[in-house]
Amino acid sequence: MGFIRKAVAAAALMLAFGVAHAQNGYEELAAPQKTSTEGKIEVVEFFWYGCPHCYQFEPYIGPWHDKAPDNVEFIRMAPPLNPAWKVHSQAFYAAELMGVTEQFHEPMFNAIHRDKQRMRKPSDVASFVETLGIDGEQFEKNMKSFAVDAKIRQSMQKARDYKISAVPSVIVNGKYKTSGSHAGSYPELIKVLDMLVAKESAG
Repeated sequence: MGFIRKAVAAAALMLAFGVAHAQNGYEELAAPQKTSTEGKIEVVEFFWYGCPHCYQFEPYIGPWHDKAPDNVEFIRMAPPLNPAWKVHSQAFYAAELMGVTEQFHEPMFNAIHRDKQRMRKPSDVASFVETLGIDGEQFEKNMKSFAVDAKIRQSMQKARDYKISAVPSVIVNGKYKTSGSHAGSYPELIKVLDMLVAKESAG
């Protein structure tokens, strides 16, 4: 019976994979959402620091962001789709609030996935940021602040609006959703992003 269940699951995965590729690596949203960056093409990445797939995607999406056209507004969102993710969401938005995202973002990924640090409590993150030259006490206070809580609630609402159930997922201009499973690989996903940005630029 276990074998049958696995076979059915594998068949379903293959079917889903085939449908995704039939749609050129993305899906057009049935209910497009209004973006918050008027006059620019908004690209939103939903991620979680503890996600190994997000860690694998970062070497692709990071450089893409750095070289994106001037008419693109790239936004990262870290909604805690699982309550266990909340500390990492708080950490991301605390870094954003303090203006140290670039100093914090990649090292946080590396600390969790390469260095196997737990980062399960605000105090764990506070101790870690001290090694980056960031005030750990202030960072922890910001993690627990109203401003960060508001950002988390906003990110969760966006995730619900876009029906995000897995990360990493990328939304282009409120109209298109793509991911590694849609595109087949992260290099292909980057090609899909370029294509969708060009499509929106032309439109």
